[in-house]
Amino acid sequence: MGWIRNYTRLVKFEHTLFALPFALIGFFMAYVQPGSVISLRLLLLVVLCMVFARNAAMGFNRWIDRRYDRLNPRTSAREIPAGVISPRAALLFVIVNSLLFVAATWFINPLCFYLSPVALFVVLFYSYTKRITSFSHFVLSLGLAIAPLGAYLAVTSRFDWPPMILSTIVFFWVSGFDIIYSLQDEEFDKEQKLRSLPARLGKKRALRFSEAIHLVTALLVVLLGVVLKGGGLHWAGVLWFCGLLLSQHLLVKPHDLSRVNLAFFTTNGLASVAYAVFLIADMLLR
Repeated sequence: MGWIRNYTRLVKFEHTLFALPFALIGFFMAYVQPGSVISLRLLLLVVLCMVFARNAAMGFNRWIDRRYDRLNPRTSAREIPAGVISPRAALLFVIVNSLLFVAATWFINPLCFYLSPVALFVVLFYSYTKRITSFSHFVLSLGLAIAPLGAYLAVTSRFDWPPMILSTIVFFWVSGFDIIYSLQDEEFDKEQKLRSLPARLGKKRALRFSEAIHLVTALLVVLLGVVLKGGGLHWAGVLWFCGLLLSQHLLVKPHDLSRVNLAFFTTNGLASVAYAVFLIADMLLR
Protein backbone atom coordinates (compact mmCIF):
# COMPACT_ATOMS: atom_id res chain seq x y z
CA MET A 1 0.00 0.00 0.00
CA GLY A 2 2.95 2.28 -0.57
CA TRP A 3 1.02 4.36 -3.13
CA ILE A 4 -1.45 5.37 -0.41
CA ARG A 5 1.41 6.54 1.78
CA ASN A 6 2.84 8.52 -1.13
CA TYR A 7 -0.42 10.38 -1.75
CA THR A 8 -0.99 11.08 1.95
CA ARG A 9 2.50 12.59 2.02
CA LEU A 10 1.76 14.57 -1.14
CA VAL A 11 -1.15 16.34 0.57
CA LYS A 12 0.29 16.31 4.10
CA PHE A 13 -2.81 14.45 5.29
CA GLU A 14 -1.96 15.03 8.95
CA HIS A 15 -2.50 18.78 8.41
CA THR A 16 -6.23 18.05 8.15
CA LEU A 17 -6.09 18.45 11.94
CA PHE A 18 -5.90 22.21 11.45
CA ALA A 19 -9.37 22.66 9.91
CA LEU A 20 -11.27 19.45 10.68
CA PRO A 21 -11.73 20.22 14.41
CA PHE A 22 -13.34 23.55 13.49
CA ALA A 23 -15.63 21.81 11.01
CA LEU A 24 -16.70 19.48 13.82
CA ILE A 25 -17.40 22.48 16.06
CA GLY A 26 -19.62 23.90 13.32
CA PHE A 27 -21.36 20.55 12.94
CA PHE A 28 -22.16 20.15 16.63
CA MET A 29 -22.99 23.84 16.93
CA ALA A 30 -25.83 23.09 14.52
CA TYR A 31 -26.90 19.92 16.27
CA VAL A 32 -27.46 21.56 19.64
CA GLN A 33 -30.17 23.64 18.02
CA PRO A 34 -33.68 22.67 19.21
CA GLY A 35 -35.13 19.66 17.39
CA SER A 36 -31.83 18.51 15.87
CA VAL A 37 -30.89 14.83 15.87
CA ILE A 38 -27.36 13.46 15.51
CA SER A 39 -26.89 11.79 12.12
CA LEU A 40 -23.76 9.69 11.75
CA ARG A 41 -24.38 9.57 7.98
CA LEU A 42 -24.32 13.36 7.76
CA LEU A 43 -21.27 13.58 10.01
CA LEU A 44 -19.44 11.14 7.74
CA LEU A 45 -20.40 13.18 4.67
CA VAL A 46 -19.10 16.37 6.30
CA VAL A 47 -15.77 14.68 7.13
CA LEU A 48 -15.51 13.28 3.60
CA CYS A 49 -16.14 16.75 2.12
CA MET A 50 -13.34 18.13 4.28
CA VAL A 51 -10.93 15.39 3.19
CA PHE A 52 -11.80 15.55 -0.52
CA ALA A 53 -11.63 19.35 -0.69
CA ARG A 54 -8.33 19.48 1.13
CA ASN A 55 -6.85 16.67 -0.99
CA ALA A 56 -7.85 18.56 -4.13
CA ALA A 57 -6.44 21.85 -2.83
CA MET A 58 -3.11 20.46 -1.64
CA GLY A 59 -2.68 18.19 -4.66
CA PHE A 60 -3.30 21.13 -6.99
CA ASN A 61 -0.86 23.28 -5.03
CA ARG A 62 1.84 20.63 -5.36
CA TRP A 63 1.08 20.22 -9.07
CA ILE A 64 1.06 23.93 -9.95
CA ASP A 65 4.17 24.68 -7.83
CA ARG A 66 6.21 21.68 -8.94
CA ARG A 67 8.81 23.84 -10.73
CA TYR A 68 9.34 26.05 -7.67
CA ASP A 69 9.39 23.04 -5.35
CA ARG A 70 12.19 21.54 -7.44
CA LEU A 71 14.27 24.71 -7.11
CA ASN A 72 13.67 25.28 -3.39
CA PRO A 73 16.04 23.23 -1.16
CA ARG A 74 13.32 23.08 1.53
CA THR A 75 10.80 21.44 -0.83
CA SER A 76 12.92 19.61 -3.40
CA ALA A 77 12.28 16.24 -1.74
CA ARG A 78 8.51 16.52 -2.14
CA GLU A 79 6.84 13.73 -4.07
CA ILE A 80 6.50 15.39 -7.50
CA PRO A 81 10.00 16.95 -7.81
CA ALA A 82 11.48 13.76 -6.33
CA GLY A 83 9.74 11.66 -9.00
CA VAL A 84 7.71 9.62 -6.51
CA ILE A 85 4.43 10.83 -8.06
CA SER A 86 4.23 12.04 -11.66
CA PRO A 87 2.64 15.42 -12.47
CA ARG A 88 -0.03 13.64 -14.52
CA ALA A 89 -0.92 11.31 -11.63
CA ALA A 90 -1.07 14.27 -9.24
CA LEU A 91 -3.43 16.17 -11.55
CA LEU A 92 -5.66 13.09 -11.89
CA PHE A 93 -5.70 12.86 -8.08
CA VAL A 94 -6.91 16.49 -7.94
CA ILE A 95 -9.68 15.89 -10.49
CA VAL A 96 -10.93 12.75 -8.73
CA ASN A 97 -11.02 14.43 -5.32
CA SER A 98 -12.76 17.49 -6.76
CA LEU A 99 -15.49 15.31 -8.28
CA LEU A 100 -15.84 13.31 -5.06
CA PHE A 101 -16.21 16.55 -3.09
CA VAL A 102 -19.04 17.81 -5.32
CA ALA A 103 -20.68 14.36 -5.27
CA ALA A 104 -20.58 14.24 -1.46
CA THR A 105 -22.31 17.63 -1.20
CA TRP A 106 -25.13 16.27 -3.42
CA PHE A 107 -26.00 13.81 -0.65
CA ILE A 108 -26.01 16.55 2.03
CA ASN A 109 -28.49 19.18 0.86
CA PRO A 110 -29.18 21.41 -2.18
CA LEU A 111 -27.57 24.53 -0.65
CA CYS A 112 -24.25 22.76 -0.02
CA PHE A 113 -24.34 21.26 -3.52
CA TYR A 114 -24.97 24.64 -5.20
CA LEU A 115 -22.21 26.27 -3.16
CA SER A 116 -19.69 23.46 -3.74
CA PRO A 117 -18.21 24.95 -6.97
CA VAL A 118 -17.63 28.25 -5.12
CA ALA A 119 -15.81 26.47 -2.30
CA LEU A 120 -13.79 24.43 -4.78
CA PHE A 121 -12.80 27.55 -6.73
CA VAL A 122 -11.52 29.26 -3.56
CA VAL A 123 -9.40 26.33 -2.37
CA LEU A 124 -7.90 25.76 -5.84
CA PHE A 125 -7.40 29.42 -6.71
CA TYR A 126 -5.10 29.87 -3.70
CA SER A 127 -2.32 28.07 -5.56
CA TYR A 128 -2.10 30.93 -8.10
CA THR A 129 -2.11 33.77 -5.62
CA LYS A 130 1.60 33.87 -4.70
CA ARG A 131 2.15 34.92 -8.29
CA ILE A 132 -0.15 37.94 -8.06
CA THR A 133 -0.46 39.20 -4.45
CA SER A 134 1.47 39.36 -1.19
CA PHE A 135 -1.80 38.63 0.61
CA SER A 136 -2.02 35.04 -0.62
CA HIS A 137 -2.04 33.93 3.04
CA PHE A 138 -5.57 35.27 3.33
CA VAL A 139 -6.81 33.29 0.33
CA LEU A 140 -5.46 30.13 1.96
CA SER A 141 -7.20 31.02 5.21
CA LEU A 142 -10.46 31.76 3.38
CA GLY A 143 -10.40 28.25 1.94
CA LEU A 144 -10.04 26.70 5.40
CA ALA A 145 -12.57 29.11 6.92
CA ILE A 146 -15.25 27.66 4.65
CA ALA A 147 -15.14 24.36 6.57
CA PRO A 148 -16.96 25.25 9.84
CA LEU A 149 -19.63 27.30 8.09
CA GLY A 150 -20.07 24.53 5.52
CA ALA A 151 -20.50 21.94 8.28
CA TYR A 152 -23.15 24.12 9.92
CA LEU A 153 -24.97 24.58 6.59
CA ALA A 154 -24.91 20.83 6.08
CA VAL A 155 -27.16 20.46 9.12
CA THR A 156 -29.28 23.62 9.08
CA SER A 157 -29.22 24.93 5.46
CA ARG A 158 -29.09 28.47 6.86
CA PHE A 159 -26.55 31.13 7.81
CA ASP A 160 -26.27 32.17 11.49
CA TRP A 161 -23.91 34.46 13.41
CA PRO A 162 -22.09 31.89 15.63
CA PRO A 163 -20.75 29.75 12.76
CA MET A 164 -19.85 32.90 10.84
CA ILE A 165 -17.82 34.12 13.83
CA LEU A 166 -16.22 30.66 14.03
CA SER A 167 -15.25 30.82 10.35
CA THR A 168 -13.80 34.30 10.88
CA ILE A 169 -11.69 32.91 13.72
CA VAL A 170 -10.29 30.29 11.35
CA PHE A 171 -9.68 32.97 8.70
CA PHE A 172 -7.48 35.11 10.96
CA TRP A 173 -5.87 32.17 12.79
CA VAL A 174 -4.72 30.42 9.60
CA SER A 175 -3.51 33.59 7.86
CA GLY A 176 -1.46 34.48 10.94
CA PHE A 177 0.32 31.14 11.22
CA ASP A 178 0.80 30.85 7.45
CA ILE A 179 2.73 34.12 7.55
CA ILE A 180 4.97 32.59 10.23
CA TYR A 181 5.50 29.45 8.14
CA SER A 182 6.34 31.45 5.01
CA LEU A 183 9.20 33.22 6.81
CA GLN A 184 11.35 30.24 5.80
CA ASP A 185 10.99 31.10 2.10
CA GLU A 186 11.52 34.86 2.24
CA GLU A 187 14.74 34.87 0.20
CA PHE A 188 13.57 32.19 -2.23
CA ASP A 189 10.33 34.06 -2.89
CA LYS A 190 12.28 37.23 -3.67
CA GLU A 191 14.61 35.38 -6.04
CA GLN A 192 11.73 33.75 -7.90
CA LYS A 193 9.54 36.88 -7.84
CA LEU A 194 6.90 35.13 -5.78
CA ARG A 195 4.85 37.21 -3.39
CA SER A 196 4.30 36.85 0.34
CA LEU A 197 4.20 39.21 3.28
CA PRO A 198 7.67 38.20 4.53
CA ALA A 199 9.06 38.85 1.04
CA ARG A 200 7.31 42.23 0.97
CA LEU A 201 7.79 43.40 4.56
CA GLY A 202 10.80 41.45 5.81
CA LYS A 203 10.82 38.95 8.68
CA LYS A 204 10.46 41.37 11.56
CA ARG A 205 7.54 43.37 10.19
CA ALA A 206 5.81 40.24 8.89
CA LEU A 207 5.99 38.74 12.39
CA ARG A 208 4.50 41.92 13.86
CA PHE A 209 1.72 41.71 11.29
CA SER A 210 1.08 38.09 12.26
CA GLU A 211 0.94 39.07 15.94
CA ALA A 212 -1.71 41.71 15.17
CA ILE A 213 -3.76 39.17 13.22
CA HIS A 214 -3.59 36.66 16.06
CA LEU A 215 -4.63 39.35 18.53
CA VAL A 216 -7.78 39.79 16.42
CA THR A 217 -8.18 36.01 16.47
CA ALA A 218 -8.04 35.94 20.27
CA LEU A 219 -10.65 38.71 20.52
CA LEU A 220 -12.96 36.77 18.19
CA VAL A 221 -12.49 33.60 20.24
CA VAL A 222 -13.63 35.54 23.31
CA LEU A 223 -16.54 37.04 21.34
CA LEU A 224 -17.73 33.58 20.31
CA GLY A 225 -17.70 32.49 23.95
CA VAL A 226 -19.87 35.45 24.85
CA VAL A 227 -22.30 34.89 21.94
CA LEU A 228 -22.67 31.19 22.73
CA LYS A 229 -22.86 31.88 26.49
CA GLY A 230 -20.18 29.27 26.96
CA GLY A 231 -19.78 27.31 30.15
CA GLY A 232 -16.65 26.40 32.06
CA LEU A 233 -15.36 23.94 29.45
CA HIS A 234 -15.83 26.47 26.69
CA TRP A 235 -13.78 29.10 28.54
CA ALA A 236 -11.12 26.52 29.35
CA GLY A 237 -10.85 25.95 25.60
CA VAL A 238 -10.59 29.71 25.04
CA LEU A 239 -7.69 29.96 27.50
CA TRP A 240 -5.94 26.97 25.95
CA PHE A 241 -6.31 28.25 22.41
CA CYS A 242 -5.22 31.80 23.20
CA GLY A 243 -2.29 30.52 25.26
CA LEU A 244 -1.02 28.49 22.31
CA LEU A 245 -1.52 31.46 20.01
CA LEU A 246 0.83 33.41 22.27
CA SER A 247 3.32 30.56 22.55
CA GLN A 248 4.02 30.35 18.82
CA HIS A 249 5.03 34.01 18.81
CA LEU A 250 7.39 33.35 21.70
CA LEU A 251 8.92 30.43 19.80
CA VAL A 252 9.69 32.23 16.53
CA LYS A 253 12.01 35.24 16.24
CA PRO A 254 13.11 37.13 13.11
CA HIS A 255 16.71 36.02 13.67
CA ASP A 256 15.86 32.45 14.74
CA LEU A 257 13.51 30.32 12.61
CA SER A 258 14.69 26.99 14.01
CA ARG A 259 11.38 26.43 15.82
CA VAL A 260 9.02 27.39 12.99
CA ASN A 261 7.92 23.79 12.48
CA LEU A 262 7.25 23.39 16.19
CA ALA A 263 5.14 26.55 16.15
CA PHE A 264 3.38 25.65 12.90
CA PHE A 265 2.66 21.93 13.26
CA THR A 266 2.67 21.06 16.95
CA THR A 267 1.31 24.25 18.49
CA ASN A 268 -1.48 24.81 15.98
CA GLY A 269 -2.43 21.15 15.88
CA LEU A 270 -2.75 21.05 19.67
CA ALA A 271 -4.65 24.34 19.66
CA SER A 272 -7.31 23.27 17.16
CA VAL A 273 -7.89 19.76 18.53
CA ALA A 274 -8.11 20.76 22.19
CA TYR A 275 -10.25 23.82 21.43
CA ALA A 276 -12.71 21.60 19.55
CA VAL A 277 -12.82 19.01 22.33
CA PHE A 278 -13.55 21.66 24.97
CA LEU A 279 -16.22 23.45 22.91
CA ILE A 280 -18.01 20.33 21.70
CA ALA A 281 -18.03 18.84 25.21
CA ASP A 282 -19.41 22.12 26.60
CA MET A 283 -22.18 22.22 23.99
CA LEU A 284 -23.20 18.59 24.46
CA LEU A 285 -23.06 18.52 28.26
CA ARG A 286 -24.97 21.72 28.96
